[in-house]
Amino acid sequence: MERAKKPAAIPVSPIQPTPQVSISDDNSRVTANLPTGERVDVLLYGATVISWKSANGKENLFLSSKAHLDGSKPVRGGIPLVFPVFGPPPAEHATSRLPQHGFARNSRWEYLGKTSSESSSLPNSKGDASVKLDFGLSNSMLSDHKWNSEFNLTYSITLSQDNLETSLVVRNTGPSSYDFQVLFHSYLAIDDVATTTISGLEKVTFKDKTQGGKNIEPAGKPISIESETDRVYTVAPEQAITISEQGSKRFEVTRDMLSDVVVWNPWIEKAKGMADFGPEDGYKRMICVEAGSVSAWNNLEAGDTWEGGQRIKAL
Repeated sequence: MERAKKPAAIPVSPIQPTPQVSISDDNSRVTANLPTGERVDVLLYGATVISWKSANGKENLFLSSKAHLDGSKPVRGGIPLVFPVFGPPPAEHATSRLPQHGFARNSRWEYLGKTSSESSSLPNSKGDASVKLDFGLSNSMLSDHKWNSEFNLTYSITLSQDNLETSLVVRNTGPSSYDFQVLFHSYLAIDDVATTTISGLEKVTFKDKTQGGKNIEPAGKPISIESETDRVYTVAPEQAITISEQGSKRFEVTRDMLSDVVVWNPWIEKAKGMADFGPEDGYKRMICVEAGSVSAWNNLEAGDTWEGGQRIKAL
C-alpha cells in the first residue's frame, strides 16, 4: 500500500567543477587548469613556468621560439628561477664555481603535490577557485656539488583568476650560515615594446648594468624601452609595479620580502647574439620585470628559513 504522503526528496547540490592538475606522459611537466579557463604549465626542469594563460586563452608570458624545453639548458622565457646567485658569480665567493644565475633554473625539481580551493557555489559568484603547485629541491638532489651549503627549497606556484603567484621558501638545513640571492626572472608578453611603459619606479635611482653598474638618477616619468635595458631598482616591496600598453594597464606586479626589481630587454643586437632567442624581433614582444633580492646578499643562519614571493596580475 502506498503512503498518502511521501517524504520530500533531499535536495542534492550540484557538483562544482574543481581545478584539474595533470602530469605529462614523459613526466617532464605539470599542467593546472581552473574551471574558469586559466591555465599554467610548469617544467620540472628548473620548475620553470613556461606558459600562463588567462581564461580567454591569452598568453601572458613570452617564451622564445628557440627555447630548449628538453632539459639541456635553462629555458629562455617564462619564469626561470634564479638562485643562489644573480648574474655571474663573484670571484672568491662561496658561489664562485656556480654557473650564471645559479643552479635552480637548470636542476630537475620534484613535484610535491597540489592544494586547491573550489569555486563558490553561490549563484551569482564569479568563482574564487585557485590551485597551488609545490616543487622541491635540496642539496642531496644535485649531481654537481659546487656550492657547499645544505638547503631545502620549496617553490610554490599558485594560479587563480587573473593572478599568478610564485613564492620560494629557503631552509638552511646545515650547520653553518650562508649567503644567497633570489630572483623571479619573469618574461611578460606584450604586443609592442615601443608602446609599453612601466610605472612605479619613476623616482628610484637604479644601477645600469649596460654601463657597468653605474648609478643613474631617475627621469621622473614612466620607463620606456628604446634600447638595450638592464637595470636594478631597489624599492620598497609595498610599491606595486604597473606595466601598461598604449596607456592601458596590462600587468601589475606586487612583491613580498623582495626589495629589488630588475627591468630587462635585450634589444636588437643582444637578441641576435643569443642562440636560443627567437624570433629575431621577439624583443619587441617581451619585457622582463623581475622581482627579487639581488642588490645585496641575504644571510641565512643554520636552521633558519627565508621566504619571498611575487604576484602578477593580468589586467
